[in-house]
Amino acid sequence: MSVVTNTTTIGAIDAPSRRNTELALVVFAVAISVFAYANVGLALNGELPSGMLGYGAGLALLGGVGHLVVRRFAKYADPLLLPLATLLNGLGLALIWRLDQSERFQALDTFVPAASKQLLFSAIGVGMLVAVLVVLKDHRILQRYTYISMVVALFLLILPMFFPAVNGAKIWIRIPGVGTLQPGEFAKIIITVFFSGYLMVKRDALALASRRFMGLYLPRGRDLGPILAIWAMSILILVFETDLGTSLLFFGMFVVMLYVATERTSWIIFGLLMSAVGAVSVATFEPHVQQRVTAWLDPFAGWNKVAASEQMAKSLMAFGSGGTLGTGLGQGNSDLIGFAANSDFILATVGEELGLAGMMAVLLVYGLIVERGVRTALAARDPFGKLLAIGLSGSFAIQVFVVAGGVMGLIPLTGMTMPFLAAGGSSVLANWALIAILIRISDTARRPAPAPSPSTDAEMTQVVRP
Repeated sequence: MSVVTNTTTIGAIDAPSRRNTELALVVFAVAISVFAYANVGLALNGELPSGMLGYGAGLALLGGVGHLVVRRFAKYADPLLLPLATLLNGLGLALIWRLDQSERFQALDTFVPAASKQLLFSAIGVGMLVAVLVVLKDHRILQRYTYISMVVALFLLILPMFFPAVNGAKIWIRIPGVGTLQPGEFAKIIITVFFSGYLMVKRDALALASRRFMGLYLPRGRDLGPILAIWAMSILILVFETDLGTSLLFFGMFVVMLYVATERTSWIIFGLLMSAVGAVSVATFEPHVQQRVTAWLDPFAGWNKVAASEQMAKSLMAFGSGGTLGTGLGQGNSDLIGFAANSDFILATVGEELGLAGMMAVLLVYGLIVERGVRTALAARDPFGKLLAIGLSGSFAIQVFVVAGGVMGLIPLTGMTMPFLAAGGSSVLANWALIAILIRISDTARRPAPAPSPSTDAEMTQVVRP
């Protein structure tokens, strides 16, 4: 009986898992958040807040559970994604609690503290991360559900049309006994799965079957179908739900993924032209969009007249008051912005109380999450994983740009929430799920390749002595 011996010299490289690095960074993220919480208490009352121990223990528990699950189910995952998300979530809790302490807010009849609710949603969000990592063993399984994902995403986008508008936009649904839910936050992840599966199959046709005109590769008419369909869908969302942010997010995400899949600059130019045509057309007849554009063009003209314009003006004044280093946590007046201070405009609190330096630091943390997502896409070994990672990180980057650009007056306000930082249960849950999928893809990408199977044809290595 012959014995088969593995004679290959190629073996699996035992890459470091970096889990201890991740644990150290999670501890650092929790420490910074607790320091911010203590700073707010000292600024407002001259003493450490009574709930600081509970806040620190709760945040440490959430970060610790996330780390243990990653260590167990995604051993080779990127070590930065979990600590960065924990840091943003912790800072968001401290900022929301700071606004809860505002005497102006507490004097309102409609005042409801948001920090405790946000902590509960953060716990559920980490539970979402755990569920995704435990259930989703391999991200390539999602490719089987390409067209089911499209149907589910469209259902989630259409659903808010049947519910009353909130602050002029139909983006919420009310579930009796549970509260309100923003389906668009979850739809952005699900539709990324559809885009990834569709483009993986069609990318060759989109990239190669085109005609060259004035230096640009023009796609064939039949290949324009997908981008026309997405453009039409984004316009319909804008018209029927007056949701400018979701329209920009979905269309921008699709164009970015299309460019990555085909490497054709012409898709970016077509996308920008179609987006501009659609936005200008809708702004000519939709009052809510007109109001947002008017508030963007001249925010001080609508002072005491239009809520969006007044909020914009107060946001710009908050940024101006902050200067380079800010007034200090708990010592600003961004609560003058009103009910949107802890959601759309929470970045104004960062700008006023932490200044330009703090703003740059927070935006850098967001940029690092996007950079790790792009790095994951580059390292992924399968095209579906590459497109999914670039789509998720692209949607995250577009959402941050749209919100930050809106509150700083760069583009019109959209009504979206700053990921992890702003109050909002749907946003926290969806973004933790997004981080979980990126962690899963990065684990597959960084996992050492299995050792090659022994070949029966390989000859035994012989040592010939002279």
